[in-house]
Amino acid sequence: MSSAQLVKPSRKQRVRTLWISDVHLGTRDCQAEHLAAFLKRYQADRVYLVGDIIDGWKLRSGIYWPQAHSNVIRRLLTMSKRGTEVIYVTGNHDEFLRRYSSLVLGNIQLVDEAEHLTADGRRLLVIHGDQFDVITRYHRWLAFLGDSAYEFTLTLNRWLNHWRQRYGYGYWSLSAYLKHKVKSAVNFISDFEEAIAHECVKRGFNGVVCGHIHHAEIRSVGGVEYMNCGDWVESCTALIEQLDGSIVLYRLAEEQAAQELHEAERPAVVEPLA
Repeated sequence: MSSAQLVKPSRKQRVRTLWISDVHLGTRDCQAEHLAAFLKRYQADRVYLVGDIIDGWKLRSGIYWPQAHSNVIRRLLTMSKRGTEVIYVTGNHDEFLRRYSSLVLGNIQLVDEAEHLTADGRRLLVIHGDQFDVITRYHRWLAFLGDSAYEFTLTLNRWLNHWRQRYGYGYWSLSAYLKHKVKSAVNFISDFEEAIAHECVKRGFNGVVCGHIHHAEIRSVGGVEYMNCGDWVESCTALIEQLDGSIVLYRLAEEQAAQELHEAERPAVVEPLA
């Protein structure tokens, strides 16, 4: 048997870049199992971790770190070992890492922001985005208060999806739904997007990839291509750069809905009579 016959064909999808943010490892609402499964499907040249990957705020009050959270770290280390460049962009929940910015360990880099050049030549600023959140930057006590209220919403979200799963329904985010319906939340998101787009124009970038507000989106803001990774707490989303430079938004809920539709359309198998 030749060496070529011994090599098993890879089922991983080849992509140029993956962006994920706001994983919040160390919290009970982190969707670590879904993220590990997502990462396992791709062979990427580069992975950007766009802030709040580890929740240092939560870990101060107690350690919660199940095996699923270690599996995410292990998956990223495996990708790095196999040649993927991993760039960790610090956020506000993992701000304790900012003192180590510019650290390089093999294929893993730690930075406060990065510049990404797409395959089709666009210059993108990659930054978590807390720098453009007035509440986080100037009113930290209010940010901690809001974080507690958000955590309460996530607890309701966890129980809701527990029962949805029991009755055969897919994942649905209560907190993401409220962001679209509550006027103050919509205005906050809009102000955040405009602030970060203005910074890109000032610095000559074609676009930005960010996180922080847990609201995944790709759209044009002030002539800038605004792209938000979303999160792996409530919406389970990511950005993917294909080999031609095009960038698409991945949503777990859409994938689950497509799978459910496929299962529903599959013809029933009729057992032959004995």
